[in-house]
Amino acid sequence: MKTFIALFRGINVGGRNKLPMKDLKPLLEQQDCQNVITYIQTGNVIFQRDNAPDNLSNLVETHFGFKPDVMILTKDDFLQAVANNPFTTYAGKEVHFYFCKALPSPNFDKIDAIKATSENYRIIEHVFYLHASEGIGRSKLVTNVEKCLNVAATGRNLNTVSKLVTLLDIEKSPKI
Repeated sequence: MKTFIALFRGINVGGRNKLPMKDLKPLLEQQDCQNVITYIQTGNVIFQRDNAPDNLSNLVETHFGFKPDVMILTKDDFLQAVANNPFTTYAGKEVHFYFCKALPSPNFDKIDAIKATSENYRIIEHVFYLHASEGIGRSKLVTNVEKCLNVAATGRNLNTVSKLVTLLDIEKSPKI
């Protein structure tokens, strides 16, 4: 059995696309997902299964009426993304990981034109790493990240990523 991380994009934001994790968990269990652990309402799910499910977007659409993008990573791919983080010395709310649905084909001119002088970034494989020392609340880069990368992406700050790392050892985690 393999361990996977599903990162749902654009759910439970501003009262739209409501997807309660307590309701999602039993649906995933019906899809042969085992040891399902959810973390906060932004759509972070860890589970075990023989292979990655390919129907989570459709499952949500059927039961909740909207179809979110879902990035599914293996445990090894997720841990590699964490290991690749080029901004390891910064605070957890300053560093953001944007997990991309496919390999990005970035428009560097556009990125460099709209990013704040306080923002630094790197792209490594399927992840866009952003260090935003002044936060992301007013960031034009964050608002346009998918347009700049030419691919769907979902962001998580380093605090969330770090918590997911601690939850990844499902065999030792309490059954939730």
